[in-house]
Amino acid sequence: MRRASVVSGITTVMTIGASALLRHPARAVVSGFALVVAAGAAGLMLPAASASTEPVSLVTALFTATSAVCITGLVVVDTAAHWSVFGEILIAVLIQIGGLGIMTVATLLTLMVSRRIGLRARLSAQAETKTATMTGLPRIVRNVLLFSLVCESAAALVLTGRFMLAYDQPPGRAIYLGVFHAISAFNNAGFALWPDNLMRFVTDPWICLTIAAAVIAGGLGFPVAFELLRGWRRPRHWTMLTRITVVATIILLAAGTLVFLAAEWHNPATLGPLHDPGKLLAAFFTAVMPRTAGFNSLDIAQMHHSSWLATDVLMFIGGGSAGTAGGIKVTTLGMLAFIAWAQLRGEPQVNIGHRRLPAATQRQAVVLTLLSGGLVTTATYLLLVLTPHRLDQVLFEAVSAFATVGLSTGITADLPATAHLLLAALMFAGRVGPLTLGSALALRERTRRYELPETTMIVG
Repeated sequence: MRRASVVSGITTVMTIGASALLRHPARAVVSGFALVVAAGAAGLMLPAASASTEPVSLVTALFTATSAVCITGLVVVDTAAHWSVFGEILIAVLIQIGGLGIMTVATLLTLMVSRRIGLRARLSAQAETKTATMTGLPRIVRNVLLFSLVCESAAALVLTGRFMLAYDQPPGRAIYLGVFHAISAFNNAGFALWPDNLMRFVTDPWICLTIAAAVIAGGLGFPVAFELLRGWRRPRHWTMLTRITVVATIILLAAGTLVFLAAEWHNPATLGPLHDPGKLLAAFFTAVMPRTAGFNSLDIAQMHHSSWLATDVLMFIGGGSAGTAGGIKVTTLGMLAFIAWAQLRGEPQVNIGHRRLPAATQRQAVVLTLLSGGLVTTATYLLLVLTPHRLDQVLFEAVSAFATVGLSTGITADLPATAHLLLAALMFAGRVGPLTLGSALALRERTRRYELPETTMIVG
């Protein structure tokens, strides 16, 4: 009898907690990630986390913890030289928590949104996206965890073997390097344990392609990845989310590779000294990383400014929804493209394939993009005020931080503490902001029982 009452009490507490989370999902997500960042910063300030006897400053620890939890990859100190093995392991743990947390929370928030909409719309959404109901949460979390571990294990296995066979690393060290960089790659973090990141492996296809594959797998998003695993041979049966994500990803990767090849082909500081296959590999790797992992096999600081601008655009777009990538997401870009196409054709509705895009979803895409652009613009202005660097450099830094990419022109470590705190806040906002904003916009949707008279406005 007593056991039954305990179980009943636990069930009641869980129900109350779920109800509170459903009422304030944005608050719960922000608070959860803030607590993990604070705990990570406290751990990195421990003497055991530093490779030297000098104490770690609060700003350095907070910036690094935020970059790890928000799976960005921007650093103010050399990861391998500044942190001890304990510190590096702690960073890897924070990256894993951040990556799994984002994928799980994004999926759960999607389901929460589906519970708040009407029955007919909910059934249509579940049929279109093939998502489970709230009763399947344990299975969803288990699948997210299993998918992450399988991808990371496969990448770690290839990297470990390569480090042992081609670079004469001892087995223990090779395993450590393989696991760390597999975690960093799948979670789109971009942390590396070499001062030059991955520039020493610029022509090594085993290293570069393995890390690129892990980055793409993590950046596609959990719903898309699982649908591809179930029915990759039947693209006609894919949901619209999967179609847009896959098509946009392929287009952006191909366009990015061609842009970097054209811009950097004769640059003696980047692609110039490489042979043709090496140039193609390096250009493809450089096109994958803005999706948003901060690895680089070329010296970003030596790239042409046109390449910086192309990277800014790719970073701002980011990867797939409900994945480890940042940015406004390729699905948002796809919706904006269809909205513009419908407007240019004078069509009253926005259609994607054989489906009509709801007006509420169109507004969410527009608002998310405008707010993201406003946030990057504001941060860029503040960085110009706080630092002596040029506009193209601080814009690159701001977009990289907001989109949780981690690429840099080399100015991160030279910035003052106030700029580091600003970038940390931008990383945090870029990671949890679009996620919570998207869910909040959907959860706040209300049905107006009356219509106001129309008015006319001059556009353009």
